[in-house]
Order: sequence, then C-alpha cells, then structure tokens
Amino acid sequence: MTTLPERAADTTAEQPWPVRLLSMKIGEYVEKMSTLWVEGQVVQLNRRPGARTAYLTLRDPDVDMSLSVSIHVNALDAMPTPLGEGARVVLQAKPTFWAQRGSLMLDARQIRPLGVGELLARLEYLKRHLAQEGLFDRERKKPLPFLPRRIGLVCGRASAAERDVVENARRRWPSAVFEIRQVAVQGADAVPQVCAALAELDTHPEVDVIVIARGGGGVEDLLPFSNETMVRAVAAALTPVVSAIGHDVDTPLLDLVADHRASTPTDAAKAIVPDADAERSAVAAARARGHRALAARLHHERRRLVELRSRPVLTDKGAFVRSQRAVVEALRDRSRRRVEAQLHRARDHTAHLRTQVRTLSPQSTLDRGYAIVQHADGAVVSDPASVVVGEPLRVRVARGDFGVKPVGHDG
Repeated sequence: MTTLPERAADTTAEQPWPVRLLSMKIGEYVEKMSTLWVEGQVVQLNRRPGARTAYLTLRDPDVDMSLSVSIHVNALDAMPTPLGEGARVVLQAKPTFWAQRGSLMLDARQIRPLGVGELLARLEYLKRHLAQEGLFDRERKKPLPFLPRRIGLVCGRASAAERDVVENARRRWPSAVFEIRQVAVQGADAVPQVCAALAELDTHPEVDVIVIARGGGGVEDLLPFSNETMVRAVAAALTPVVSAIGHDVDTPLLDLVADHRASTPTDAAKAIVPDADAERSAVAAARARGHRALAARLHHERRRLVELRSRPVLTDKGAFVRSQRAVVEALRDRSRRRVEAQLHRARDHTAHLRTQVRTLSPQSTLDRGYAIVQHADGAVVSDPASVVVGEPLRVRVARGDFGVKPVGHDG
C-alpha cells in the first residue's frame, strides 16, 4: 500500500494527493477559522416557501467579489424590515467548505441591516480619508470646455435625468451632440456599470465633457455614487466630469471629486453648453460697442485732421519749405565756415613747414656763401686727400655751378 505525504509541500508527481484528501485538508483548515462578522451587499436572495434555510449572495460593494451565504429563515424573520436585494447588511457567520463541490460558503447565524446612521458615519470617514489624499482639491479640477464637440452622458435607462440633461442642453444650444450610455444607477450593478461607461467615454476621441446624472432618492439609493471605486475612477479620468446626482440637498462623494458639481440634471445642462440666445445677444452687443468705438475713433481722427490742416504751416504750403530752406542754408554756411577755417589752419601749417624746410635745406646754406665741391661722378668732396691733381671737379654755389681743376701745392 502506497503511503501518501503528510504535508502539501511533500507531494510530488510520483506521490500526489487525491482530490478527496486535498478537499479534506482544506475543510480541516477552514473548520479552524473562528466565527466572524462580515459586511456586504445582498445581490441575490433565494427563499423557498416552506424551506428552513435561505440562500443569498453577499457582495463587496467596492470590488467584484462575492460569497455564498446560507442562513436559517428564523434569522431573516428576526430582522426589523424584510430583507431585499441591494441592502447593506452585517452578518455573523462561520466559514464552511463543501468538499463535494469544492466551494466555500458562509453559515450565517445572525444578520442585521446596516443603519443609515452607520452608513453616513462610514461615508464621513471615507470622505476625510480621500480629502487627505487630495482628491477633492480645487487645484486638480479641470475646467469645462466652452462648447464641447460631443457630450458624454452616463444615466439610467429611460430616466428623467437623461431627459432633463438632453432637452435643456438642446434648448440652450440646439446643435448639441450626445454620446449616451444607459446603465444601472442603483443597486449592486451600479458601480461597475457606471465605471465601465465612464472609462469608455473617457477614451472617446470626440467627447470633451462627461455628465454622470441621476434623479433624487434616499441615502441608500445614492450610495453607489459615494463608492470609493467610483470616486477614484472619476478622479483618474482625463476628460472633465460633471456630477448631477439627486437634488441640491444630496451631496454624494462624487460631487466633491467631480470637476464641476451640478445641483440637478437641469443645472448640469446649463454648465456644459452655453446659451445660444445669450451668446447671440453678447455678440450683437459686442458688435454695437465696436461700431460705437470705431465711429468715435473716426470722429476723433477727423477732428485732428481738421486741426492740423488749420495750422499756419499747412495753410501756407510754402512756409514749411521756406523754414527748411533756411535751416539748410544755415547748415551750409556753417559747414562752409568750418571748411574755410580748416583750410586756413592747413595753409598756415603748410607755410610753417615750408619755412622750416627752406631753413634746413642745402640751398639756404649756399645762399650764405658756402659751396659744394663734387667729383665728376657726383660724390661730394669731404676730404682733400680724395682729390687728384688735375681731376675735374664741380663747384656748386648759390646761383649756379662751375668746373675747376686742382693744382699741386706744397706739402
């Protein structure tokens, strides 16, 4: 007989656990769990006449997770009001594992409705928590477009909220175009359907603004619009979101995270499109103001032209030319005098240089009686020893030159 491993970690391909043993082990582990209190939303309730046990599905309102629950009908009858689908409850239960079907269930002992006061307290806690994260800060809110190309609308099926938004928007701007997504706006399916529609419209290339609208209702009816998953989905949307939930007194958390809060669906229509009549009137008023401003400017400029033309300089058309001619003549006289002064100084300087040159020239030395003796090749005689007897020499004096020949002399 083959011995089976005691622990799951010791199993191998050669020594696996059979399904019955694994189911038994899971059942033993679940059986060790203590009785606990759990909160959720009832999405299905199955109570057959005459049966002593009822079955329901308990769903987490924030994520798509649920557990099956069995409960004695006496516990249901002990509730102050009949239990219906969509109700928020807390129940005391013991986890059980059905080995035959391999499913986990809750065996409920007590069940209590979640009171409005307790719901509001939990919403207030969630509100403070999200506010600390900055999801409600004004700085992160996006401005609404002046005239959206296409308006995304998330609303209930054939709802008054849809009619109020569409009719009032088209009454203000007849060519408004809508991209409508009809979803559940109450009950267990509201959160996933609204979030899915929001995500689809947020990726639409022509949707410039998204309106989430629902009519009024009780606190329990509006709970999906304070759901953390929906609030975070709106905060993450790239397209501006308008919240139009309930009436003015209703303040779900969606109102705080949306880029614009409308008190009613009708008010949302006023926020997403301009009033065509008001815009037409504003354009007409602007045109009238522009016409008056232009007329006033033309009148002012015409008056200035009359004033300019009445000035003496424009009355006598040659006055300006004469004044400018006088300026040109004055400038020409001044430039002539300046040039003449410069020429006079240059003349004096040239005369001074000429006198200086004459004083220092060889001619002035000759004029004083000196002479210059040169060899036949033009070299100046500066040493008697360089003169040969009978060599023709040339003597230059002040008024000309003449030739000489040296003769011998005693030593």
